[in-house]
Amino acid sequence: MNSLVFDSNDLSLTEDFLSRAYSRLRIGHSGTSGIRTRIRREAMPSVTVDELDFNYEMSYEVEPLGKITLCTVHEGTIADNTFHGVKDTYGPGDIAVLAPPEQPYSGRVCSTRYNAMMMDTYLLNQVADAEPSGAPVRLTAHRPHSPAAARQLKCLITHLRDQVLCDPLLREEPLIVSASAQMLAASVLAAFPHSARTDANAQDRNDAHTLTLRRALAYIDDHAQEPITIADIAAAAHVTVRALQYAFRRHLDSTPTAHLRWVRLAHAHRDLRAADPGTGITVTSIAARWGFHQPSRFAAAYRAAYGVLPSHSLHT
Repeated sequence: MNSLVFDSNDLSLTEDFLSRAYSRLRIGHSGTSGIRTRIRREAMPSVTVDELDFNYEMSYEVEPLGKITLCTVHEGTIADNTFHGVKDTYGPGDIAVLAPPEQPYSGRVCSTRYNAMMMDTYLLNQVADAEPSGAPVRLTAHRPHSPAAARQLKCLITHLRDQVLCDPLLREEPLIVSASAQMLAASVLAAFPHSARTDANAQDRNDAHTLTLRRALAYIDDHAQEPITIADIAAAAHVTVRALQYAFRRHLDSTPTAHLRWVRLAHAHRDLRAADPGTGITVTSIAARWGFHQPSRFAAAYRAAYGVLPSHSLHT
């Protein structure tokens, strides 16, 4: 988990760097003067967010990346981005899938500044059920299904980049890394058409009984300190993700994620009460240990649950 910076006016160095940072590729440019390539990467396991700035026109041919890769254009144009059956051009404000993980793609960047978010494909299966055939969850379109969904996803990617990935302390906390990756995967599924099951079927409804709920609650209580996923909880309860969600909704009017967050909040409460302020421990460090990376939201949730600010619990 680290940051990476590249800044060069040499095309051969740029091609070599891009091949190592992404996948084997070829780039083309008609001139050699006045060009500059700047790239900055912020990364954590399974997710990277890159800021790329090309002040010139460059063609590219890229071998399959093996990851879900979204681009968000800030300035300029990504022209004629092409993969199997699709050819599209993206301008400022657009967010789109550059290509399915298993397919090569090509196109041109035209004095373009954009970000590229790459995530491991298995993350989608951590938050959603696969197709009945058992095939992994996949995106079935390269553009979001609505402008509102696109805006929400762009805001989340920006937040992840600016609030989590750029903070060395936060991106070293396992619970924050896990929660951030799951939130990103869920937001990608909310924004793009996909192959995951979205409705509970008859078997899911039958499985959403109190025994399922008890198994899930016990697993959460025993593993709240670990970077568990919704898929992990469903597996422990011997049901699908949809059945698990249906059980929580039916019996608790809640979600597995919300309950896990509540349990972790309770652990943070106990740690705050037990901590010795003289050791230099802080509210922020305890919150981060339990997966809360936004101090203001942690404070609001804590006050709603316990009637005081977390700083009061730490010092009393």
